[in-house]
Amino acid sequence: MNKLFPIIGLAAAQISVSAAPATAQQKAPKQKQQKKMNILFIAVDDLKANTRAYGDPYSITPAMDRIAREGIVFRNAYCQQAVSGPTRASLMTGLRPDRTRIWDLATYFRQLNPNVVTLPEYLMSQGYETAATGKLYHMSSTPGHDPQSWSVPYETPKSVTYINVDGKRKSHYPIVECADVPDSAYTDGRRLQTAMKLLDRVSKGDKPFFLAVGFSRPHLPFTSPKKYWDLYDRDKFELAPYQEKAVNSPDIAYHASNGMKKYSDMPQFESWSIDPSKRLSVEKQKEILHGYYAATSYTDAQIGKLLNELDRKGLADNTIVVIWGDHGWHLGDHSMWQKMTNFEQTTHVLFMMRVPGMPAGVQATGVSEFVDIFPTLCELTDVPTPAWIDGVSLVPAIEKPSSFIKEYAMSQYPRGKNVMGYTIRTARFRYTEWLSGGFRTYMPYDGKYVVGREMYDYEKDPLEKESVIGKEGYRADQKKMEALFAQCMKREYARCIEYGKRADFHEPQNMRSDSADDE
Repeated sequence: MNKLFPIIGLAAAQISVSAAPATAQQKAPKQKQQKKMNILFIAVDDLKANTRAYGDPYSITPAMDRIAREGIVFRNAYCQQAVSGPTRASLMTGLRPDRTRIWDLATYFRQLNPNVVTLPEYLMSQGYETAATGKLYHMSSTPGHDPQSWSVPYETPKSVTYINVDGKRKSHYPIVECADVPDSAYTDGRRLQTAMKLLDRVSKGDKPFFLAVGFSRPHLPFTSPKKYWDLYDRDKFELAPYQEKAVNSPDIAYHASNGMKKYSDMPQFESWSIDPSKRLSVEKQKEILHGYYAATSYTDAQIGKLLNELDRKGLADNTIVVIWGDHGWHLGDHSMWQKMTNFEQTTHVLFMMRVPGMPAGVQATGVSEFVDIFPTLCELTDVPTPAWIDGVSLVPAIEKPSSFIKEYAMSQYPRGKNVMGYTIRTARFRYTEWLSGGFRTYMPYDGKYVVGREMYDYEKDPLEKESVIGKEGYRADQKKMEALFAQCMKREYARCIEYGKRADFHEPQNMRSDSADDE
């Protein structure tokens, strides 16, 4: 079970980074080090758990496969909300979305929650040099990519999404592009060049460093150099085996995949349609799969070059490497595409680490969450864990991979302004309630808000073909999951009330520009 940390010492009106250590739980370091371990922190946009380490038969991702061999794979890790802005704000602060109060792509977390302290900001207060390039926060709603997080001024190169398209003609943007160009022609290759420059800078200093690198692919559109397309035979891709709405599931659990339909080469289609003729054609589905995997391999190649540079500089033995995809992605299951649900394919995430001095090839099977990354890195670098963090350290799971640190992971997703779906995932089941009336967990839980429920048994039904709510043979399991969910709501309410006393929440403001990416 997740531990309820006491919240202590946050200033009522303002908190500075220098004050952060005084608000932390004091914990004796395991051993004295001359220099704390560095951290290479790699984020990949829209990357689901689709590498060989997670059992995917198609992916060609040698860099991430290397990390899996040399480090730890968290096989059952989950994000807090399956869309960029909220999940990144949550991961980078160690707070769940109802604490950050970021549920959309338009709101800047610090404008709304000015007392919040991010992971790099906190590490800076502990003597770290912090630097970044690319997408770590949601870019369009985070002015300057949050300068408060970085001791080295943030920098990132200009994005190049297409090679063969006139950038002024938005109506002609295709969902895929295959161009015979070098890696540096597209955005992620350019970000790698900036990352190399930053790595050279921070490695020459006398401080430990936290270098964050955010790659864009395989986020839509699926554009990458031809050599990565050539790695795959499109005819060998198999389509999602279950492309229908789950039996006994509420409509509110689904979306229309509208973000896919804006591209010039996309036909109109219906998500979760019972009529196969209204779904995407087999040919189009395979083209999208090909594009997604090619884009994944392209970004993996940039990660490989970064790891090689770490080796070349002699830094690997004192640098923790963290790789995470910000959420999963529907690739045709339930006839849906993109993210933005509470289903397994979007909440389940890729999360791996390589930690010097710790076992290699570890497969941690217990449930974990993105809010656990902040406290895990604190323990691994021997700095005090802040008292306000929602997650728990996963170091015990690294040391004993079969251990269960918590009983469940919690995720959420909104539908419109007034409905929020909360879901808890145990080792076997997922239980979800959709709650109306603008409910959030800073309000007392009441069953009167419930407008839909789901429950899936992943031992018997990994494809989510049927919600077992009310089904004969599951009454005892359902009762247990309902009790666990009520306990979760009670815990979250207490956490929200305590954090809210210190947070000094402000009214949200839309920080997006007209050119903002909407996914």
